[in-house]
Amino acid sequence: MTLVLAFGVVMLVSVALSGLAARTVLSTALMVLLAGALLGHGGFSVVEIPSDSGFVSALADLALFTVLFTDGQRAGLPALREGWRSSGKALGIGMPLAMIGIAVPAHYLAGLDWATAFLLGAILSPTDPVFASAIVGREDVPLRLRRLLNVESGLNDGLALPFVLLFLATASHETAHPGEIALELVLGLVLGVAVPGLVALALRLPLLGAEPRLQALGPLSVGIVVYAAADLTHANPYLAAFAAGSTIATLTPTAAERFEHFGDLLSETTKFGALLVFGAMITPERLSHLSVGDWLVPVVAILLVRPLSIALSLLRSRLSKQERAAAAWFGPKGFASVVYGLLVVQSGLPEASHVFDLVAVTIALSIVLHSSSDVPVAKALRIEPPDNLPAGGPDKPDVGRTPPD
Repeated sequence: MTLVLAFGVVMLVSVALSGLAARTVLSTALMVLLAGALLGHGGFSVVEIPSDSGFVSALADLALFTVLFTDGQRAGLPALREGWRSSGKALGIGMPLAMIGIAVPAHYLAGLDWATAFLLGAILSPTDPVFASAIVGREDVPLRLRRLLNVESGLNDGLALPFVLLFLATASHETAHPGEIALELVLGLVLGVAVPGLVALALRLPLLGAEPRLQALGPLSVGIVVYAAADLTHANPYLAAFAAGSTIATLTPTAAERFEHFGDLLSETTKFGALLVFGAMITPERLSHLSVGDWLVPVVAILLVRPLSIALSLLRSRLSKQERAAAAWFGPKGFASVVYGLLVVQSGLPEASHVFDLVAVTIALSIVLHSSSDVPVAKALRIEPPDNLPAGGPDKPDVGRTPPD
């Protein structure tokens, strides 16, 4: 209950300051992360959560699934068709380049063997634009830029998992099973399409149909079914989540529209919880043993590897120079990296603690840089902040308010 109380207080403070955060470089994600660090063992020791706790892994996994499922409903089939070239380049060229680009400094600067270095590259290659919602979550941002970042992040989380498993098996000197991993990918896509597809067909029967008040619960129910089915069948849950959201947006756009506001609130809630717990795990003891080379790896990954890999992959795209620059910069490391980092911790790999520490520092640095730079970049793209944000005093209407980052 102490953790629940702390979560409620932190979320209340974050909501109260979200209006200020939407106008400045302050961000709710950063506030929650810092609150978690202060509440954890490295601060006032209000809560203490070990990195190998199953609760942490489950919470991060649920947060990632929720975010991907919600984001998928902003990318129906028409949107995927229109933006497939840029997204395909970011996934097919940019993601492998990022994986290699992180592995090289991890080997030479952090001293990891090549298999473990590529494991770290696979863990940190996915992106999560939930920390840059001033770019992705705003309708006045160029549509093709939003689609690129949204589709890239929605698919690369699931596509990174096979590489994480292969490199983890190699680093642990175990036998990898590419066939099983490929089957998990296929099962994830099949579940993500089949479950909402069957539901959409069933709801067309004369006797079935949701009343407007409950329509938002339809997609939620589909998400719960897909989440449980993916776990029971060992399907790739992250591809299943994004595919399910995209299928709902394609077949039942009205339901997706009804779910959007509720889904945003749900993903924000799970995000806050995962960030609070993750922040509590970052302690001075965990970071004190890191070498100078270890600290350089996150800096290189965020400031050099991501921008260069995406810039190279989008050289001949139709995006403007400003849009390419924004896409190259916004590669936040989020819940996928947390989940995969915890997977390594629970694997018993000798270098597991070192790998997780590097992942933790990279994610923390990413949150600081990306969630604090979305508003300045939005202004550079000549996007004005919402004009109905609270400035203190009595409550004001929130129609059209952009969700906090």
